Amino acid sequence: MSANKIANTQSKAVRTISILLLTILAFTGVAFVLGATSFKLGLDLQGGTSVTLQPRIEDGQTGKVTSEAIDQAVAIIRQRVNSLGVAESEVSAQGTGVNRQIIISVPGETGRRIVDLVGQTAELRFRPVLAEGAGAATSVTDAANATLPAGVTPELNAQFAALDCTKPENRQGGNSGSESATVISCDRGGVSKFILAPAEVLGRQVSKASAVINTQSASGWYVVLDFNGEGTTKFGAMTSRLTGLPAPQNQAAIVLDGLVYSAPRINEAINAGTAQITGNFTQLEAQDLANVLKYGALPLAFDRGEVQQISPSLGADQLHGGLIAGGLGLLLVIAYSMLYYRGLGIVSVGSLLVASVIALLSFLLLGEWIGFTLTLAGIAGAIVAIGITADSFIVYFERIRDEVREGKSLKSAVETGWARARRTVIVADAVSMIAAVMLYFFAVGGVRGFAFTLGLTTVIDLIVVFFFTKPLITFLAKFTFFNSGHKLSGFSAKSLGIVQKPGLQTGEEK
Repeated sequence: MSANKIANTQSKAVRTISILLLTILAFTGVAFVLGATSFKLGLDLQGGTSVTLQPRIEDGQTGKVTSEAIDQAVAIIRQRVNSLGVAESEVSAQGTGVNRQIIISVPGETGRRIVDLVGQTAELRFRPVLAEGAGAATSVTDAANATLPAGVTPELNAQFAALDCTKPENRQGGNSGSESATVISCDRGGVSKFILAPAEVLGRQVSKASAVINTQSASGWYVVLDFNGEGTTKFGAMTSRLTGLPAPQNQAAIVLDGLVYSAPRINEAINAGTAQITGNFTQLEAQDLANVLKYGALPLAFDRGEVQQISPSLGADQLHGGLIAGGLGLLLVIAYSMLYYRGLGIVSVGSLLVASVIALLSFLLLGEWIGFTLTLAGIAGAIVAIGITADSFIVYFERIRDEVREGKSLKSAVETGWARARRTVIVADAVSMIAAVMLYFFAVGGVRGFAFTLGLTTVIDLIVVFFFTKPLITFLAKFTFFNSGHKLSGFSAKSLGIVQKPGLQTGEEK
């Protein structure tokens, strides 16, 4: 390799290291601006909330509470929890038969809100409105004398009159009734009550749900629904028919878990396959509702059972032990590098420190951005990463020393050795990444936390090797201490295990 090319490579190495360090500094500033100055800890380290969901058995219909229905509910709830971020929550079923329960354990103070969210049945139905009235109960005599719309029996009208939606107990929801039956229902606020015709469009015909803010009228957040082919056809047919009817029969009620979220007037046929759920939502309410609808309805209705606070004391002891183990492992790797590679060990120590800083920053920022929580399993993944990073620079160091043994100068060996070593480094990290991805998508619980941390630290290892380890060695190679084969440099004849020929200095070209 020519002297000019080597000089250009060394100048580029300095720029690369400077850019990396400035980037780390910039992200450190971002962390302070966002207030991400402490780690979000998982259930095993900081404790949290554990809630039991008990299947609701209505009208003696015990046959609905099957193992398959419980397992399906667990899968849906787990999807909803995972969609809220990389939180180490636990969702499992316990018990047998009709006594089976679902246990949800969520770290931190947000556990109650998440449990409220995932426990919703989210049974969405679009029903034509047959009658609408004020939320308070009315006289049965008035109801008997009223003119009934088609599809409403006197008995149903009497129930409608007696229903008092101003009472909170009548707005609990959870029971949507048969989709083919005419039902009575309250709105969420208890302001109105409705008689609703059989459902014509169902939640399973919704293909997508998303929270959107109305930027034009500043009326707040709402949820946009996209229907599949069947839903588009049925929704178009329903809205086409309702446009020609008098009020309130020209309204379509959007019913979720037995409560009316909104009942908009249909002024024209809607054939585009989209609909909106409005209701003066906050951003959080709209996002939670969209998230629940995205993953479908639970096959059962649930009542909240025992709520417990989980103590982190056992996890704290294990964390202390894990940190001691990780610290000792890091010190042993550093000691080995300094004793075996001498002056070259500076590179391995620097690489480990940079990798550690990037990993810590990643944990802080991801905790703020996607809700990443650090658990014992995640810490184990970070400790494993110490070995991955050590493997990468050892592969490169040994490749350089092989090149020097063949008679190349250190400056030349750094470049030719890198061309041969980087393939090995990439392949090794690719294997770790594949393992991490497979574990993350096919495992549950704490194993996913281990997999996520392992994958993240593998990416960090590649960044450090390419943008710090290699450029730093390129930079150090220009110093006489290293390229002259000093006995403490790691490139002396003794360190390389070669016998120096008379008149030939270590590092000279043959």
